[in-house]
Amino acid sequence: MLHRLHSNDTAFARALGSDRKGRISLALYIAAIPLTFISQWIGVAIYVLVAMIWFVPDRRFERVIEK
Repeated sequence: MLHRLHSNDTAFARALGSDRKGRISLALYIAAIPLTFISQWIGVAIYVLVAMIWFVPDRRFERVIEK
């Protein structure tokens, strides 16, 4: 939603970039659903992995602001 409010040449759009974390998280969530039917622990492990990914600070905005 915020991305639509800013044109592609703004600092916000440059900082947002391709949103790799978001795409990886979505792919892991999609994979977790069918894998949970095989083993509930696989699903739990994937959900924990996604949470751990988001605990790592995202420095994209800091890099753009510093420039």
